[in-house]
Amino acid sequence: MTYSFPENLKYADTHEYVKEENGLIRMGVSEFAIDQLGDIVFVELAEKGEVILKGDTFGTIESVKAVEEVYLPFQGEIIEKNQEVIDNPEILQNDPINDGWLILVKPEPNYNYDNLMSSEEYKLKVAPT
Repeated sequence: MTYSFPENLKYADTHEYVKEENGLIRMGVSEFAIDQLGDIVFVELAEKGEVILKGDTFGTIESVKAVEEVYLPFQGEIIEKNQEVIDNPEILQNDPINDGWLILVKPEPNYNYDNLMSSEEYKLKVAPT
C-alpha cells in the first residue's frame, strides 16, 4: 500500500500526526498506523475541556486486531473532539488525515515541534524504500 505523508504534518514516534492551525493543533493517527490496525470498530476520545499532560493518552482506537492508545506529544487542553469519528469509526480508515482527525487541542504556551518528526523523517521510519 502507498501511504500519504503530507508535508504540513509532523509525526510522533507513536504514529500520531500534528497539524498546526491558527495556534491550535489538530491531531489524528497516520495512514500507516490505521492500516496496521485493520478494521476499526470503536473510538473513544477525551472530553472537551480536559487538560492532557505530555505523553498521556487522549483516547483509544479499537480494531478487530488490537486496542491502541493515542498519546499527546505535548501538554494541552482539548478544544474539540471529532464526534463523527466516534459515531462512525470507519471514517478513520477511509480518510485519517482529513475527515478522520481526532482532536483539536490548545497547546501549552511554550509548545514546540522539536520532539516530532517531519513527514520525510516519518516516511523513512515506517515505509523505507
